[in-house]
Amino acid sequence: MKKKLASLMVLNIASGVVMSQDLKPRDVPAIVKAALVSKYPASAKVSWEKEKGNYEANWGGKYGEDNSVLFTPAGTFIEIVNSIKISDLPKNIAPYVETHYKGSKIKEAGKVTDAAGKTFYEAEIKGGDLIFDDKGNFVKKD
Repeated sequence: MKKKLASLMVLNIASGVVMSQDLKPRDVPAIVKAALVSKYPASAKVSWEKEKGNYEANWGGKYGEDNSVLFTPAGTFIEIVNSIKISDLPKNIAPYVETHYKGSKIKEAGKVTDAAGKTFYEAEIKGGDLIFDDKGNFVKKD
């Protein structure tokens, strides 16, 4: 049993590293850092992660959680997620979560803007992020 549990823990840790990996600024391509400064010149005290082959910059707030922007390795902007209060989510999101994810609570919320300027909302629950359109209609689970 201990051996099986240890194997599961190693597998979980390994899969977490593949999904999101903290990076030192020197490990981020110069083109990606330049793209961040060009698009968000006020960004400061940036922490970096590599997520699914892309580069994520985080800054602002007490723990760097206020802004999270994603770029391709070529420096192309993908999306930005701005943290918002859970109470600022569209009003139909909380009832949707209560109905479809019984017992789950929304832990964090974000307003997502993609490269085309389209707005989405993100509600983090245990087990993943729920994505909703700009009117609060469910789109998918990440």
